[in-house]
Amino acid sequence: MNGKWWWAAAALVVGATGGGAMRADAQVRASVLPVPPAVSPVRQSAAAAIAQDAGEYAHTYDVSLAEARARLLAQEETVPVTDALAIELADRVAGISIEHRPAYRIVVLLTGDAPMPDRAVVAGGMTVPIVFRTGAAATRGALELALASHQAELAAAVAHPPGMGIDLATGELVVVVNPDDADREGADALSARLSAIAGVPVRVRSDRVVASADLAAEGGARVVGVDPADGRRYACTTGFVVTDGARTGIATAAHCPDELSYVGAAGERQVLPFVGQWGWGYQDVQVNASDVPLAPSFFADTGKTVSRAVAGRRALTSTRAGDVVCHRGERTGYSCAAVELVSFAPAGQLCGGACLPTWVTVAGPKCQGGDSGAPVFLGSRAFGLVKGGSYSSDRSCAFYFYMSTDYLPTGWRLLEEAPAVPITPAAPPAPPPPPFYPAQAPTRG
Repeated sequence: MNGKWWWAAAALVVGATGGGAMRADAQVRASVLPVPPAVSPVRQSAAAAIAQDAGEYAHTYDVSLAEARARLLAQEETVPVTDALAIELADRVAGISIEHRPAYRIVVLLTGDAPMPDRAVVAGGMTVPIVFRTGAAATRGALELALASHQAELAAAVAHPPGMGIDLATGELVVVVNPDDADREGADALSARLSAIAGVPVRVRSDRVVASADLAAEGGARVVGVDPADGRRYACTTGFVVTDGARTGIATAAHCPDELSYVGAAGERQVLPFVGQWGWGYQDVQVNASDVPLAPSFFADTGKTVSRAVAGRRALTSTRAGDVVCHRGERTGYSCAAVELVSFAPAGQLCGGACLPTWVTVAGPKCQGGDSGAPVFLGSRAFGLVKGGSYSSDRSCAFYFYMSTDYLPTGWRLLEEAPAVPITPAAPPAPPPPPFYPAQAPTRG
């Protein structure tokens, strides 16, 4: 049951030599999605993009396609509402989450016992209830401060490196431990001991083994390169197209090879010169430029037959537990699932040392090595880039975690499709600063 963190989550070895390494590499290589036939991808409209994602939602939550579409539209349209609530009730909010069962609604968890009348908002063509629950022991700010301040102590309190993050639905720190650690002491006793260290409620979760696998170029596609350290050829998934105002490029995971070539549907290749990589603490991102201008599009299906244009992004501070997001990786293709934990710190030394609690986890069951760098999105809105995942003892995906687009490298931003009618854009929100900066040098992993 012991877990192992795989730092090279994005790197699928597609050519190798040597005994044991060859066997492992061949196993990964065999499961890479095949290159599809040369077919020009269909550019989806915003309506078609949401309709596709709604199909996944309808299957997951057993609702009609029309209901699923309305809920996903409501999810995005209610972000300003929950952002305003977080400000209005900042001294009491422990977390804001989206519930899908037994009915679709927004739940605001508050500290104290003073009641708050429920509200409602019309969004997505439906009425969305806003339910207030009281009795939380700590505000979200207190939970984030406790995690940032006591992360090292919490990690040292158990034998195996744990992952840890904030559950906005319950108002607790969640520490994902190895089952041996929970069995040795008992989950309740361990939770109490960790709560005493953190000074806020801690819930121990041990049902999942913490084991992370860490040109018309488009995001969500295949890029390959040779790592000079071992001479092997690796494949990664591209994320979103980015720009520094003068050039366009592809963002992917920092632990991919430096020099990459985009592989098109017919096997054609385009060299993407290396610009830089940022892979420590709160980032896992690399930029490779293109010699020709790229469109702000990414593949959004397993077979890479449809693409979408980026038309906006979701800020990390606006991300709620229960938000449904999708990702498209070279290993597992296209799938959608719900956000679980925010302010997540993956276990182990995955970020040139300990990771900062700035990542977001998304429920499985779809993630595997090779998906890192992949775009995380809903409809035409970008959320982040996949970093790695956590696996159960049967090797099924428990959850994956991604880097918010808030943390794209300084000077680079998402390339977005221009609106049909020119408007004066609002100033983008400043990205939230990481909780702290450990004394360590950047690394490519």
